[in-house]
Amino acid sequence: MSDTTAAKIDGKALSKRLLKEVKGRSEACAAKGVTPCLAVVLVGEDPASKIYVRSKEKRAAKCGIATRDHRLPATTSTGDLLGLVDQLNKDPKVDGILVQLPLPEGVDSDAILLAIDPRKDVDGFHPENLGLLMLGRPRFVSCTPQGCMRLIAEAGVDLTGKRALVVGRSNIVGKPMAQLLLKANATVTIAHSRTVDLPRLVGEAEVLVAAVGRPNFIHGDWVRPGATIIDVGINRLEDGGIVGDVEFEGASERAAAITPVPGGVGPMTIACLLSNVVDAAERRAGISAS
Repeated sequence: MSDTTAAKIDGKALSKRLLKEVKGRSEACAAKGVTPCLAVVLVGEDPASKIYVRSKEKRAAKCGIATRDHRLPATTSTGDLLGLVDQLNKDPKVDGILVQLPLPEGVDSDAILLAIDPRKDVDGFHPENLGLLMLGRPRFVSCTPQGCMRLIAEAGVDLTGKRALVVGRSNIVGKPMAQLLLKANATVTIAHSRTVDLPRLVGEAEVLVAAVGRPNFIHGDWVRPGATIIDVGINRLEDGGIVGDVEFEGASERAAAITPVPGGVGPMTIACLLSNVVDAAERRAGISAS
């Protein structure tokens, strides 16, 4: 057992600083006659989705970002939802379109996400934006991986030459995370729930990003001493507690720095979403050359 405990990487504090920057950039857009605008589409009555949407809209308002709220019944068809997305694509005053996932059963999520104008895809899920990231020329980067990169920087880690392990291979987190780490000159390995000898890979990783969605999936005693750990997992236990994908106590005894759950990656995801909205508004205002 180590005599020291890993430093906690405070996502709440970092997100507050980022949102302050976003507000300043939003005000600069407004000075040029452009109010950043996020269209939020919520289909159905999923309680968790309602909470997420309300949180996003509240933070957007504090940053000077206008929101357009579209609440649709769970019976909405794929065709009707595609019609709304088309209207929002064509609206010159809408900078970003957020369709809250998951969509109700029977709605073709892939078709909806594909229909969003890539220039308004502030979630970074569209194949065109994922492809630009693959080419090293990102337009919009998925919000959670973007937040993870900011947290790694906050920990003071220079990724050049570092051995980085991403546990998880989703299109939303795992794959774009690996691309961002590569772009930062890390040597990257992607693992997942079926990887053979995962403990060995974890033990070799100087930077570990866990995004597999299983509570305490990565044991603390697997962790390389001095590693930096970014835990994307948010898993609710039967007793109501929330834990990450990494066994926090054990990992904290070995790592140099670790994100807590909650209070680590979560706050950064919303902050990066709003940063993406202002990116789009800056293009409309002629502030950004990209």
